Amino acid sequence: MTGRILTGLFILLASGAQAQQVLTLEQAIDLGLKNNYDIRLARTDAEIAANDFDYANFAFAPRLNGTATKTWSNNATKQEFGNGSKRDTSGLKNRQVQAAINLNWTLFDGLKMFATRQRLQAIEILGELGVKSQVENSIADIINAYYNIAQQKQQLRAFAEQMSISDERVKLSDAKFQTGLAPKTDYLQAKVDYNAQRAMWLRQQTVIEQSKAALNQLLAIADESTNYDVMDTIPVNLSLAFGDVIADIQNTNPQLQVARQNVEVSRLTVKERKGDFYPVLSFNSAYNFNQSRASAAVNQFSPVFNQSRGFNYGFSATVPIFNGLNAHRELKNAKLNMAYQQLSLENQQSQVDLLLKNAFKDYEYYKTALNLEEESVELARENTMVALERFREGVSTTLEVKEAQQSLELAVTRLIQARYNAKIAETELRRLKGDLLK
Repeated sequence: MTGRILTGLFILLASGAQAQQVLTLEQAIDLGLKNNYDIRLARTDAEIAANDFDYANFAFAPRLNGTATKTWSNNATKQEFGNGSKRDTSGLKNRQVQAAINLNWTLFDGLKMFATRQRLQAIEILGELGVKSQVENSIADIINAYYNIAQQKQQLRAFAEQMSISDERVKLSDAKFQTGLAPKTDYLQAKVDYNAQRAMWLRQQTVIEQSKAALNQLLAIADESTNYDVMDTIPVNLSLAFGDVIADIQNTNPQLQVARQNVEVSRLTVKERKGDFYPVLSFNSAYNFNQSRASAAVNQFSPVFNQSRGFNYGFSATVPIFNGLNAHRELKNAKLNMAYQQLSLENQQSQVDLLLKNAFKDYEYYKTALNLEEESVELARENTMVALERFREGVSTTLEVKEAQQSLELAVTRLIQARYNAKIAETELRRLKGDLLK
């Protein structure tokens, strides 16, 4: 009889399955690292920070600017003098060319340029840490979404097992009703239970497709790309120790690394703002060229052609005396921001400690629950088979079979959830540790 139930279970599973390519967890993570939108956005931010740092060295270089202008003029002048003479210079055309190259080289600005370079370098490192943090978070999301599909597949298999048992109840109840050994109500109730199980089985297929769509969003692939299957097992590492997870957590947790780097960036910003209180010493140099050409002289003393060029250089010092206390305001804001980032780091440390302790408690609980639920499923399955056989032999009622069947359904559901929750707790511990990327 057990063989008939297993055969029916196989037929139900085969009828709902299609030829699909299996997507492994490693392949899913690889797709996520390439396509995930959050990771791509974080990488773009990091590239911007790296691009800014590439130009940081030019803060020490001189600034060289060139200007050039060319103008044309057409003037008309009429003059009458006291001796009665007149002069008409209508149509006098003039062309003027001006060009200059100016150099400004900051030699000293209170070491502000050095602080700027260090800050940009710190921001570049912050961008890299941000990418690592986002990668860890995305991998954790992908793992949870992947094994959620596996969990839903296991639940589908559990519904199929229940349908097989209910189908056997229907056949036995019908046979007993036909022979007058049982009332028709037993057959009708068995049929209702079978239909309810089939409705849940059909609904579970939709849940699986919805779970695949959620995974597709994390992998940044089209929703239509759901014609794949996943492994229906959920492996759980049962050997994690709290001491190993918490060891060096201050230097391995991505969120703490980001918060600590934010403190460093704010510290360098304070150093940068302090440079505003110092004089700025610059080297200046310029080369100028001027040329003008007229079509005719206005008078005998005015030149028809004029050209000049020259080179000059020197030093300039800009001493900040008073700018409405703006430098004081910016320095105070920078110090407040540094204090804010330090508080944020301490808050992040407190949150990581709490998350780590709670995740490990969940992990320990679900490890224990796994053993209990596995034993419960074995007992409930055996009890269901015994109750079904007793019902076949006429020594029990259909109510006893239904109660045993419900106990089996609840036990299997608890086992599936315990295994999935244990995997989530394991993944969370590894995410907090910062070793999902390894």
